[in-house]
Amino acid sequence: MGRLFGTDGVRGVANEELTAELALDLSVAAAHVLGETGAFAGHRPVAVVGRDTRASGEFLEAAVVAGLASAGVDVLLAGVLPTPAVAYLTALADADLGVVLSASHNPMPDNGIKFFAKGGHKLDDAVEDAIEARLREPWQRPVGADVGRVRPYPVGLDRYVSHVVASVPHPLDGLRVVVDCANGAAYRAAPEALRRLGADVVPAFAEPDGLNINDGCGSTHLQRLQRLVVEGRADAGIAHDGDADRCLAVDASGEVVDGDQIMAVLALAMRDSRALREDTVVATVMSNQGFRLAMRRAGIRVVDAAVGDRYVLEVMRAGGYSLGGEQSGHVILLDHATTGDGLLTAGHLLGWVAQSGRSLAELAGVVQRLPQVLVNVPGVDKTRVGSEPQLQAAVAAAEAELFDTGRVLLRPSGTEPLVRVMVEAETEDRAHAVACRLATVVRTTLAP
Repeated sequence: MGRLFGTDGVRGVANEELTAELALDLSVAAAHVLGETGAFAGHRPVAVVGRDTRASGEFLEAAVVAGLASAGVDVLLAGVLPTPAVAYLTALADADLGVVLSASHNPMPDNGIKFFAKGGHKLDDAVEDAIEARLREPWQRPVGADVGRVRPYPVGLDRYVSHVVASVPHPLDGLRVVVDCANGAAYRAAPEALRRLGADVVPAFAEPDGLNINDGCGSTHLQRLQRLVVEGRADAGIAHDGDADRCLAVDASGEVVDGDQIMAVLALAMRDSRALREDTVVATVMSNQGFRLAMRRAGIRVVDAAVGDRYVLEVMRAGGYSLGGEQSGHVILLDHATTGDGLLTAGHLLGWVAQSGRSLAELAGVVQRLPQVLVNVPGVDKTRVGSEPQLQAAVAAAEAELFDTGRVLLRPSGTEPLVRVMVEAETEDRAHAVACRLATVVRTTLAP
């Protein structure tokens, strides 16, 4: 069996791969591992538990709470909240761990479990491996007064929104903003935060029913937001994913502003305010070459991390950097958060628009993106990406063809059963042709 934990927690089809039994067992194992590393030393342990709006989150939440309480952990039940809100509240409440039930941008039938350690930090690989190794081990169960207690945590939403608002240095007065909540975890928090900051807010896709999360909306489906921004004569649109750890944007003309452009805008603003430590931003190999060129022109160094916001965070913490993120919209503002936070990102991005008096399009225009095509190839053995000579030869031939006018990246997804083929080139047609050709080789070479 492969490793249970992926790039961002444990994910799978709810009630098929991610069952109530697995959720309960993972929670028990997490309580034991974190307890042994000293998080629970000397006091009764506490956990903050939150979820997104998926219907399956209801029974998975119940299983996680049962597992934690059976292991002697008191549970603060926060309900539907963004993933970064649970991270923040874990630190605020001085809890020993946080747990989120969410599959982020994945379709509704999927769900996932993410753990945070004390302080609201994501677990490193070694801790995840230890949790996985201790699944279903024999253990001494507490009884009587030693079992965990469960109580609601209704103040969590307001405390998180207040934190976001307090972190933004400039009000958003005068800005009209459409916010796409993906019918997900941000459906209350995102509009409320932007309103408190002074924006004229138009909520969109903020009516979750348990089934419509990420359904034709959110950060992976921007077309409807683009139309709403233009038709509503808004200054900008903001798009979150199902658990609101991502933020993408749309300018007044309906053009998409991706995570690379958002990081560039924030990097320049933070450099000017002397908040960009070491004049450095942390990105991943997925970032567009245009972003790197823009940063080079501005005298800002780019440090690479593995794909996944927790790996970006590891590099940031090791180097003492204040800004990092991914093209997908995971942006980490380490002075204010321990993980990617879509609401914080939106507030700081729009705050700089309001403060500068310039349009979002003008600010984002600092990045001239090379055309980039991403083709997902499902149904293949992603573990063999780096070991098939025929595939490596095809990649080398494509790189030689593009020379210094583009690049190629093949990457197994950390959250889904597929391989991602990314190609950048001087024209979209050329990038598309090379990507499709490589996708065909991936499909035939890595067939299970």
